[in-house]
Formats: sequence, C-alpha cells, structure tokens
Amino acid sequence: MTSTDSAQQPPKKAPAKDPWDLPDVSGLVVGVLGGTGPQGKGLAYRLAKAGQKVIIGSRAAERAQAAAEELGHGIEGADNAETARRSDVVIVAVPWDGHAKTLESLREELAGKLVVDCVNPLGFDKQGAYALKPEEGSAAQQAAALLPDSRVTAAFHHLSAVLLQDPGIDEIDTDVMVLGEVRADVEIVQALAGRIPGMRGIFAGRLRNAHQVESLVANLISVNRRYKAHAGLRVTDV
Repeated sequence: MTSTDSAQQPPKKAPAKDPWDLPDVSGLVVGVLGGTGPQGKGLAYRLAKAGQKVIIGSRAAERAQAAAEELGHGIEGADNAETARRSDVVIVAVPWDGHAKTLESLREELAGKLVVDCVNPLGFDKQGAYALKPEEGSAAQQAAALLPDSRVTAAFHHLSAVLLQDPGIDEIDTDVMVLGEVRADVEIVQALAGRIPGMRGIFAGRLRNAHQVESLVANLISVNRRYKAHAGLRVTDV
C-alpha cells in the first residue's frame, strides 16, 4: 500500500461507549430541596443509606435538621440556600405549586450545579389524578428556563414515597427514567439511581420529553388505588 492509498483510507471509528459504563459518584454531595416532604425524605434516606453524603433542605433550617436527625445515616439538614451551596447535585422534590418560586429564589446558589428535577405537575378531582402541562412544557423545562446557569436533568418521578421511607425494605425493584441534554450529566444521575439497591437509571431522552414522564405518575396513582400497590416501572430488553 502506498502512502497515498493510506491517506485515502477513512479513519477508524472509535468503539461505541458502553451505556452501562457510568461514573463513580460516591464522593458527590447530594442536596434534596423539599427534603422534609415524603418523596424528598425517602430519596434522602435511600441515598444516604447507600453511602452518599446527603443534605436535606427546607425553607426552615430547624425543620430540615429535625428530619435529618430522624433519618440518621449521617444526613444533615440546612435551609434551602445553604443546601444548594454545599451540594454537587441538587434534587428538586418540592410541591408543584412552590416549584417556580423556590427555583427563582435559588438561582444564584444553583448556578453551576447539576439539578435533578423530580416534580410532577398534577391536579386532582373526583376522578383522580390528572396531568397538568406547564407553559414551558414540563416541570423540568420550567426549571431549565428559570436556572439558565445550572445543568438541569429530570429523574426519580415514579418512585413510591412509601417504599422509599420503609426501613424494612432493602431493595426497590424499579427503573428510574433519566432525561437531560448532556450525556455526562445524565450518566451522573443514572449512577446515583444505581446506588440504591434494586434500581437502575435509564436514559429516556432529552428534556423536551419530560412532560410524558412526569404525566405518567397520574397513571401510576390510578394503578396504586385499584390494586392497593406501590407501582414502579421496569424497562424491558435493556
């Protein structure tokens, strides 16, 4: 082969990255805004039990500290602003009606942080739960619009707060749908989910697909009511 022939050969493609080759996140500090509510408290408990450093955030530091003391496992409590400042990854688990206001007030503290939104915009009437559609498209997209200097992802929407908080349950058999714009950020969240026994983090698209993931919680609530269950999700063939 001549040097000319060699130069005309197309470059070899790098091997595809293994989607299960996830980063080591054991040293990251995770803050949970809304960590005194059922979902936030459950996530804080499970992550801390798995060895993660966790800080619970609340509007009132005293309330957060009381919740942290109740949960144990080295969890700390602080007000929302301090929690955001001290954390590498911040999970947003506040009620939907306080979502925008909370994030607006923490824009500076959340700058540069990896933010994981798990808020589900839902309404309730006599027929049960139903999905709301925010002007931005989803809670996660609202977070991204309000936090232009943060790296926003979405995950942990479909987890049962009852199961998360039950110390008698060692493993939670479910997958966690993770959405985001940057693969490295998504993989950090996938790895965090995988720290909890029984869970896997599954890439589920970009933030524009967050609405249907958030909305599915309304269906799971219907499942739970009919079957007296704490339903989660499993993605097959992955």
